[in-house]
Amino acid sequence: MGIPSVQGQHAKPTEYEVKATYLYNFSRFVEWPAQGVQVQSDTFAICVLGDNPFGPALNATVAQETIAGKSVVAKQISAPQDAVNCRVLFISSSEAKRLKEILTNLGAASVLTVSDLPRFTQRGGMVQFVLEGDRVRFEVNSAIAARAGLTMSSELLKVAVNVRRSVQLGD
Repeated sequence: MGIPSVQGQHAKPTEYEVKATYLYNFSRFVEWPAQGVQVQSDTFAICVLGDNPFGPALNATVAQETIAGKSVVAKQISAPQDAVNCRVLFISSSEAKRLKEILTNLGAASVLTVSDLPRFTQRGGMVQFVLEGDRVRFEVNSAIAARAGLTMSSELLKVAVNVRRSVQLGD
């Protein structure tokens, strides 16, 4: 009889536990401009707009973490205008019908927009989660991020499954 594997003792993380970890890690590989509303805050806010698919996973992921000397906090927001106080904004699938309005409201605010909505990076979003089999991956639109004053590190771009470099928006 063999020794049970350690792997068998740990439950495989859920899709949204993996996505929560990605949201935090994206924060470590993006550079924000030195001015703006968020710079004056003493926290680094990762926000969810709309229904929260993460459950407790996002709070658990960011608990006790810091980025650039600021405590990382997870926030639930209901209005797009509240997103200007966020560094990272996850736009829930519940907001699909309002996506154009949300992205327009953000304008050139230095907020990293992330979603798992279909064609998100083609419609003006910066990072889109995609599933490849049972693996969570992501694609980025670096041109949209640059337009908002964000710089994505080459390490982040290297692990993306697709990097768009166009500000041309599709529907």
